[in-house]
Amino acid sequence: MNKQLSDKEPFDPEDYVERLAWRQHGGGSKGGAENFDPQILLNVFTHTIEELKVLNEKTQRRVEKLEQLSQKEEKEHKARVAELQKLNQMALNQFQELDERINHIATKVVHLGDQLEGVNIPRARAVEAEKLMKYFSEFLSGDITSDVFTDPFRLQEAADIIQKLHLIAQELPPDKFDAAKERIAAKYLEIEGNLVEQFKTAHQAGQKEEMKEVAAVLLNFKGYSHCIDAFIYQSQKVNQLILDVFSQPENVMGKFVLNVYEGKLQNHIQESLDKHRSDTEKYLKTLFQLFQQTSQLSADLSKYKLGSDTNFLNKLTKHIFGKYLESYIGVETTFLKTRMDIILNRYYNSINHQKRQIPSGGIHDLQARIRNKTNLNIGPAIETYGGETFLSQEVAINLLQESKEALKRCELLSSSKDLPGSAVRIFDILFEKLCMEHIDYAVDIGLQAISIPEPKTEPEIYFFDVVGQGNAIFHLLEKTFSDALVPLIISTPRYQEAVTRKREIMELIDSKLDGGLDRTITAMVGWIKHILTTEQKKTDFRPEDDSALMELYTPACHKVTNFIKKEIIKMRDSLDGKNLDATLTEFGVRFHRLVYEHLQQFTYNPRGGMLAICDVNEYRKCVKDELKVPLVDSLFETLHALCNLLVVVPDNLKQVCTGEQLASLDRSVVMSFVQLRADHKTGRLGKLFADFAQKTRERAGTGPSEHAA
Repeated sequence: MNKQLSDKEPFDPEDYVERLAWRQHGGGSKGGAENFDPQILLNVFTHTIEELKVLNEKTQRRVEKLEQLSQKEEKEHKARVAELQKLNQMALNQFQELDERINHIATKVVHLGDQLEGVNIPRARAVEAEKLMKYFSEFLSGDITSDVFTDPFRLQEAADIIQKLHLIAQELPPDKFDAAKERIAAKYLEIEGNLVEQFKTAHQAGQKEEMKEVAAVLLNFKGYSHCIDAFIYQSQKVNQLILDVFSQPENVMGKFVLNVYEGKLQNHIQESLDKHRSDTEKYLKTLFQLFQQTSQLSADLSKYKLGSDTNFLNKLTKHIFGKYLESYIGVETTFLKTRMDIILNRYYNSINHQKRQIPSGGIHDLQARIRNKTNLNIGPAIETYGGETFLSQEVAINLLQESKEALKRCELLSSSKDLPGSAVRIFDILFEKLCMEHIDYAVDIGLQAISIPEPKTEPEIYFFDVVGQGNAIFHLLEKTFSDALVPLIISTPRYQEAVTRKREIMELIDSKLDGGLDRTITAMVGWIKHILTTEQKKTDFRPEDDSALMELYTPACHKVTNFIKKEIIKMRDSLDGKNLDATLTEFGVRFHRLVYEHLQQFTYNPRGGMLAICDVNEYRKCVKDELKVPLVDSLFETLHALCNLLVVVPDNLKQVCTGEQLASLDRSVVMSFVQLRADHKTGRLGKLFADFAQKTRERAGTGPSEHAA
């Protein structure tokens, strides 16, 4: 009936009646009068009409049920919306009230600040006026005893006081205060002269901050121009002298700079660098600092005419650093390798680990393949190292920082022609030390610690931590690559070489991580299979009384879900993004397949069927709460629907088999679950199986034309 009439196809009554009559022997309009048997046709029509009535009633009940459900959900939704609107209005009112209170408090705070300022300013002015009156009385009497005017270290403080007293003295009447005014004027000139001398001394010593402070104080004095004159004089003394004396000052100035560079400056550079020859780190830092300072000096001197060669200063700088620049990149790469080795060894020593050679190739690869595909634990024993991942973000950051410092020196000390190659050499060392000797080594150790596919004891899962920490370090490496290396090589052929090198290394390690995740999932599923195989007996799903139904699920199910919850927490703590989604999905699909195959190993009576439904429901809740993967949720929903076939009464079995949840499944899958029932060969179930077998043979052995005939 369901095959003849589908609610998904348009219904043609005449065509339907004609097809129905055609299938009955002697009933069709083309069958001939001699073969026509009206009673057969009448029986078929009567039976079909009854089935159509039943189908109509079922459809009508379904429509009414859906309408009721829709109306109920509509009411609930309206109620929820109304409640949310009410809560939203309450929140809005509270926000407005809070905003008003904040504004009120802010107004009070501002008002209080104004009041405090109104009280404090006059008080501060009164205190300052009292001090000025005290100082003025000393100048009036001629007995100047205050420390501020005699202590050379308080010169700027004395300058502020004398400048204010000088302004006050100009407003005083003559005759009575002439002596005081003369004393103030004399002290004013004395302090002004001392400030100018302090400025000159600071200029000669190169103390910019002190020069800035003194200049700010002199700004309020009449002699501020003397400060400017002193600065200009000190700066242009030599150049002006040369211009005044020689007819070709450019050549003379160039010779002067040449003597300074090849004399004192070169000697200073040589002494500074030779002193640190035994300490490579200090040598490189000193070389970088001296070259940077000399380059800045050359830039400052370039505003003076030093001859006809515009590149004179750059050539001179490279000349005095020549032998150091030629050997620089060799010194840099040797130091970088040594420094990174020290960082790595310090880390492994801190965790009491002696690095060892990871065996590969030949017999070792064969042992690994056998161990990964079977339960034969051949080769070295599995060692988990107490969950140590042998990865450290701190170590990675230190290695990356060393490489960034090296690239910074390389950018300054390498010629434009050599810079791309030198920068790539530095980053190749980083790839070797960080990626191969640290990350790849840790991944290989982690792979060796993964359990066999079907362990007999609960496996210790640590590889998720290896993946999580490895990915975190890869993100740091990518950022350093983009920020520090790429700007130095982006417009050169070396850029593509570096990108290719990075991609190859990352793909190599990624492939190992993916393989490790696959083996870890296999071990998890293998342990679950071991639990189900050893702790679930054939009689678990054929209980003789209702005592078994008192439990919500079987002990094996409880143990499985506890294991899953524990391991999913680890998975979520270590993985993120697409890695997490793919791993959860893969585990969920494999777990579903395992449960599906496990359930098909038993025969169920009605009580056992209820226990199976309880177990599957617990698995369904577990994956929904922990995995949160829609595909896996759908698989377990369908499995739950299949398990319902184990308990439904025989009269309703056909209806359930063609229900919404099972309609899309292959009939063989549905019937395989019905076959698990202890009563599947009795009564109507036996007939149902016979019909199913007949239809299966017809689909397998007859074509469309034979089927129609």
